[in-house]
Amino acid sequence: MSGGDDTDAFLDGRLRLRQGRGHRAGHDAVLLASLTSPDQTGLILDIGAGAGAVGLMAAALAPAATVGLVEIDPETCALARENVAANGLDVRVTVHEADATSARSRRAAGLIDERAALVLTNPPFYEEGRVRVTPDPGKARAHVAAVPLSEWVRGALALLAPGGTFAMIHRADALSACLAAVEGRLGGVTIQPVFSKPGAPAVRILLKGVKGSRAPLAILEGRRA
Repeated sequence: MSGGDDTDAFLDGRLRLRQGRGHRAGHDAVLLASLTSPDQTGLILDIGAGAGAVGLMAAALAPAATVGLVEIDPETCALARENVAANGLDVRVTVHEADATSARSRRAAGLIDERAALVLTNPPFYEEGRVRVTPDPGKARAHVAAVPLSEWVRGALALLAPGGTFAMIHRADALSACLAAVEGRLGGVTIQPVFSKPGAPAVRILLKGVKGSRAPLAILEGRRA
């Protein structure tokens, strides 16, 4: 996933991203984006998009879809717009500077609730006060949540259409919090553990579900990171 200049390459070089000096997307972004079906249509939203790795990979994987990159930080939004243009995806991908947990902020950024067919999100993995916070503001914002996971998920699901699909990557040891955040909001939830090597405990989970479904929970076969 590394590039020869100041960019990183994804999808075997089909996509190149400048990521700045803060948080850099990597394997987690690739895992999450891989949940995008090639025949996906409609609007895909990447919530907490950063420089756009997940959403731009989704755009490349699903050529019939449009994509919205939702990011709160103005400087990171500017970098995401640069990446959209550099990859020739201006026609299908839009950057929205917004706090996805705020209905007012979503509306001000041109987002309309219950319009997305697919919502992808890689939320900050840690709660404030539980880990030492890096002095780098970009990394801190990406790693440490300003709101509880339940609020992050609630905002993301507000943008998802009934019958639409929600997909999230998180730490494996946060499984109970992830399930609590989607309880009563999603059905047909699947959990796929992600392992670093055979026989090792899972390090990540991929959670996927459908808004309004009443189908039961399923645990899928694990996959390598």
